[in-house]
Amino acid sequence: MFPRRFKQLLPLAQRLVEEAQRLRKEASDTPPGIERQRLIQRARQAETAHQINEWITSPGLRAPI
Repeated sequence: MFPRRFKQLLPLAQRLVEEAQRLRKEASDTPPGIERQRLIQRARQAETAHQINEWITSPGLRAPI
């Protein structure tokens, strides 16, 4: 059997930005501690993934010679 597949409705960049915003909001509502730090770390990871995605998909990026 084949794994189920579904089409994403939103582009990756938008999903990453929204996830980072959601995690930062959740972290601001969480008391200081390990869970808050984990939420902030996940938000940073989403932001970094967004930056890498923007860099990779930029029109100025060229293949190495």
